[in-house]
Amino acid sequence: MSGHRVVVLLEGQSDVAAVRALLGVRPVTVQPDRLDLVDMGGVTNIRRHLADLVAQSARANGDAPARLRVLGLCDVGEAGYFARALASIGHPVGSADDMAALGFHVCDQDLEDELIRALGVERVIEVLDRLRLLDRFVTFRRQPTWEGRPVTDQLRRFSGTTSGRKALVAQALAAATTAEQVPPPLAALVAHIAAAAADDEPGPAVRPFSTEP
Repeated sequence: MSGHRVVVLLEGQSDVAAVRALLGVRPVTVQPDRLDLVDMGGVTNIRRHLADLVAQSARANGDAPARLRVLGLCDVGEAGYFARALASIGHPVGSADDMAALGFHVCDQDLEDELIRALGVERVIEVLDRLRLLDRFVTFRRQPTWEGRPVTDQLRRFSGTTSGRKALVAQALAAATTAEQVPPPLAALVAHIAAAAADDEPGPAVRPFSTEP
């Protein structure tokens, strides 16, 4: 049986950590050898990654080559990179809805903002406390640049000040969400992952971009 290999293109380590955490706490069964969560090392690399996946598909041979199903997640400010990359391989999109239909979902403003708004300030503070980062956050809030700013903005900036912290906090916040709290772009991505991994034949209910001709 041929089956799908599901590739999820993500901007960086924090996105990979968050998606992996969501898959770990949700009732989603995905065989590890059929799922790749790809850290692209920056959104500007999306075109190269898509071109490489198309080339892999073109080189596939044998009676039952693995079918690639490609998904992705990006920030609203970076959706243009994804749109242009998709158009370059023959999948033009005109809106976020068009992108979502292909399995590429857009966060507003970014993944951290989505998770902070979904959980609420009080729950995010609890997560920082559990990670032993609360004292550092309190110190951060006193900096002249950030003092008096909305706490959601402070939390978002604090979570992204260092790469290691960004991935740690994103993973912890994603793991802390309930099924009802998962932000829509992330919930849609997880649903696409589950559907694509379980679906051995393409069908109208599952429409992520496929490298299959």
